[in-house]
Amino acid sequence: MEEIYTIPLRDAFKAPTTKRANKAVKIVKKFLAEKLNLPDVKLDASINDALWNRGIGKPPRRIKVKVTKEEDSTIVKLAE
Repeated sequence: MEEIYTIPLRDAFKAPTTKRANKAVKIVKKFLAEKLNLPDVKLDASINDALWNRGIGKPPRRIKVKVTKEEDSTIVKLAE
């Protein structure tokens, strides 16, 4: 089963500019943990690259991810 989520990252901009990308990563993990009912979420390198692409002070305002659920694993990738 595949699902696409658009994750708003506006709360990352409440943090100081030196911590925004770190905050965005935490927001993505928290959002997915709540939606997927998983205690720990591992992010694909493509999601990390998208969040850090413009530097620590300017993460994107929102990000689209594709979640693929299989029998025993869950894969989270950047949606194209």
